[in-house]
Amino acid sequence: MGLQPLEFSDCYLDSPWFRERVRAHEAELERTNKFIKDLLKDGKNLIAATKNLSAAQRKFAHSLRDFKFEFIGDAETDDERYIDASLHEFSNFLKNLEEQREILALSVTETLIKPLERFRKEQLGAVKEEKKKFDKETEKNYSLLEKHLNLSAKKKEVQLQEADNQVEQNRKHFYELSLEYVCKLQEIQERKKFECVEPVLSFFQGLFTFYHQGYELAKDFSHYKMALQINIQNTRNRFEGTRSEVEELMNKIRRNPQEHKRANHNTMEGYLYVQEKRPAPFGSSWVKHYCTYRKETKKFTMIPFEHRSGGKAGDGELFILTYCTKRNVDTIDRRFCFDLESSDRPGVPVTMQAFSEEDRKLWMEALDGKEALFINLNKANAKQEGSAQLDKIGFTVIKKCISAVETRDAKTCNEVDLENSVDWEVKTITSAMKQYLRSLPEPLMTYELHGEFIIPAKSGSPESRVNAVHFLVHKLPEKNKEMLDILVKHLANVSKHAKRNLMTVANLGVVFGPTLMRPQEETVAAIMDLKFQNIVVEILIENHEKIFKTLPDVTFPESISMSVSPPNAPPRQSRRQGQRIKRPLAVYNLCLELDDADSHSSPKEDTPSGSMDSLSSQSPTPVLSSSPPGLLDRNHLIMDSGDLAEWTTNLSGQSRSSMVSWLNTPCSNPVATNTAPSAFSFPNPSTGSDRAVESVAHRKARAVYPCEAEHSSELSFQTGAIFEDVQFSREPGWLEGTLNGKRGLIPQNYVQFL
Repeated sequence: MGLQPLEFSDCYLDSPWFRERVRAHEAELERTNKFIKDLLKDGKNLIAATKNLSAAQRKFAHSLRDFKFEFIGDAETDDERYIDASLHEFSNFLKNLEEQREILALSVTETLIKPLERFRKEQLGAVKEEKKKFDKETEKNYSLLEKHLNLSAKKKEVQLQEADNQVEQNRKHFYELSLEYVCKLQEIQERKKFECVEPVLSFFQGLFTFYHQGYELAKDFSHYKMALQINIQNTRNRFEGTRSEVEELMNKIRRNPQEHKRANHNTMEGYLYVQEKRPAPFGSSWVKHYCTYRKETKKFTMIPFEHRSGGKAGDGELFILTYCTKRNVDTIDRRFCFDLESSDRPGVPVTMQAFSEEDRKLWMEALDGKEALFINLNKANAKQEGSAQLDKIGFTVIKKCISAVETRDAKTCNEVDLENSVDWEVKTITSAMKQYLRSLPEPLMTYELHGEFIIPAKSGSPESRVNAVHFLVHKLPEKNKEMLDILVKHLANVSKHAKRNLMTVANLGVVFGPTLMRPQEETVAAIMDLKFQNIVVEILIENHEKIFKTLPDVTFPESISMSVSPPNAPPRQSRRQGQRIKRPLAVYNLCLELDDADSHSSPKEDTPSGSMDSLSSQSPTPVLSSSPPGLLDRNHLIMDSGDLAEWTTNLSGQSRSSMVSWLNTPCSNPVATNTAPSAFSFPNPSTGSDRAVESVAHRKARAVYPCEAEHSSELSFQTGAIFEDVQFSREPGWLEGTLNGKRGLIPQNYVQFL
């Protein structure tokens, strides 16, 4: 049962039961006062903890923002640029979240702390004051009453009458105070129900708002997160292929370092110990130098370098070599020595010591020294001996292999029976097809054009990339182009069944990039470009019909010499007011291609990209068809004649059991997900300069991707649509333009300016 009501009539009786009920009300108010006091303390601790958490989150965000990944080589893929920008995106996300948390902390103070403090001070404090008065008047009233009752009856009537009047007035005052106190007690009991709970409700409303804003931020971030996962997966796949190539190169160099010496302008280079003579009786010392020699100019350079002292190089010395002779052990108390003479100090030889006898022989040969042993290191002929040829037999074999794959009912990885010899024969043939392509004297896309194919993969718009590869393919020798056409057509067919065989365009690029393209010199730097080779193969697969069935634009060669240093990927920006941007992913590094006259004032922007299907795709949605009979599978290539088996054995020079699948990756590694990618918004270049806005105002733009409007303020359009009166919007990453008489928002990375 709750508190009993305090009747006003009981104030006149002032019975023990009335006093007990009053004390119960007072105890409840005291309990309420203690509750509010503790709640205020906890609320202030909550604010302090929230501020500490916010400070820690902001510090974490700053750490993310300030770090940037370095890359190996001269360019990054779109995936890598997007991954680089991700730390800044994470930082921005936390920053936005902490802004909402700061609002929450302020709202706790205004909506919870201050109202409760005010209620405790103004309402509960007033009751305490009323209680003090009530207790004081109670004491005074009953003390006076007892004193009055103790008066002697023998007092004069006037004195007694005066005492009676005084007691009566005091009793009336006590009753009035008692009535007010009882009224106040009951009022505060009722008032506390809403005066206490309403601030708590406001606090939770602020808390719900914070969590809702966090949900909205996460919802805005979800498409970016999904795209980033695709970028990470693509980069991981390329890493696996690159790592195997690097390890293979490392093992080759470990077996025979001299055979894999890098080709450069120096005839010979390496470390030598140089004798430095000192005045007697100090003798001489030997100092390690890094030496280089160019036979064409006879320039010899040596730079002192000591690894143990922190690796600091000293001042170098250059001279023109005139003479080199071998030093025998009977003329010097050290092995592996030889003398050099320079044109500026004739007759004053410099004695040098190699690391070994083999090392001295190589230096003597390079320096045309006496007693030099000449070693022929040219292994080009040896490499070409026994190589496969791009001839009629090769074409026949490749066509039969491809035909076997595309006509045989395929099996999935789980259905392959390793005990079945037919499956092993299939794996042998698939390996043999790749072995044939790798055994050609030079890769199918040639050493000569290797660098030119790589350039467009490192930068440029989607259209310029495709056009560049299109042009370069038609520069290939006719046989190479014909074989490439056959193979890429097959890969395009395989990719159409990616939903089951898991061979997306991106995965096929990883598998066949190193097979179709290969640098002439095997170096780590060249291997770092494997990811760009993969992108070129992706472009070939996705644009097979255009590249091989149509002639390239004859005016295009001038644009191939584009810069290979791509601009940094801009960070993603979210729509304001909780509006989410969900667009098909722009999978190229888009640029605003402005006229020369405007290029100084309109900054270009590129789109970081990632695609579950491919980085180079022009299509915003990967096409993954169903799986009819005759489905292509990456594990199967049927051998349909004995001469194929014989050709395979002769070509590979190894047993079938030692050959690997053409994929060189487990069946479970590639990931095929039919997830519709989404686009990203970008910072508005106009926020930094009004001139940048003016430079693009009232211009025309053409759509490079189709788009379906998700809001009444946006425009729907197809590829090739022409927009009038295009200018930057206040929304970061969006433009405003007119299409068919309707004006609305356009994703900035979906158009190119005309």
